[in-house]
Amino acid sequence: MRLATAAACAALAIGASLALAQTKPDSRHSGYQDMGPALQKMQDDDSENPGMLWVLEGEALWGKPAGAAGKACADCHGATAASMKGVAARYPAISPPSATPVDLEGRINLCRVEHQKAEAFAPESRELLALAAFLGRHARDMPIAPPDDARLAPFTDKGEALFKQRQGQLNLSCAQCHDDNAGKRLGAAPIPQGHPTGYPVYRLEWQDMGSLKRRLRNCLIGMRTEPYAYDAPEYVELELYLMKRAAGMKLDAPGVRP
Repeated sequence: MRLATAAACAALAIGASLALAQTKPDSRHSGYQDMGPALQKMQDDDSENPGMLWVLEGEALWGKPAGAAGKACADCHGATAASMKGVAARYPAISPPSATPVDLEGRINLCRVEHQKAEAFAPESRELLALAAFLGRHARDMPIAPPDDARLAPFTDKGEALFKQRQGQLNLSCAQCHDDNAGKRLGAAPIPQGHPTGYPVYRLEWQDMGSLKRRLRNCLIGMRTEPYAYDAPEYVELELYLMKRAAGMKLDAPGVRP
């Protein structure tokens, strides 16, 4: 009888813990929430957000024929890009003909090479960022939703391992800053949780637009380690993990950050 009572109490305790976990408020917050009111206003107002210049350029590129095929993005996906709503929230993904995951910029270049028969855009080129910002704008306020694709699991696991791996002369990991010390300050700047909600972003420090890959490279340099080449798979693996970590959070691209 006592055993049955103990088992019942244990079951109740487990049920209560699960219920508490399910109702526990989400403690995640984006870099947008770390900013002051002035920068938030700059991002919120499309007439003040510098990233909208890239969005407008991306809109023009969307309808512009390119390459030997003489095709525009609009020829396949529609002039208004309505079919692309939310796509930016679902990358990286495995996109044929690639058998490995690609980020949004990688998917743009795959289309350019395979369907437009044109040269791929250079990393961080204005054209590539413009199209990425244009697609990001079509996913604004939508939740990050990594694909439910079992093929991505090993790549996401590699990204998580990289996020937690100490490296560089400072022997630091991404997790030490963005998990263990988020909310504290590094000099005058708050340490963010590191969620990729606003990319590509216009950073005041850069006075320019940049991809998540550029930000990851900056972090690696700050850790005093050699950054990977722009086409290295490690960036996509890290982004996969970061998107999984931020799943359900809303995209706010094109973002503005300090």
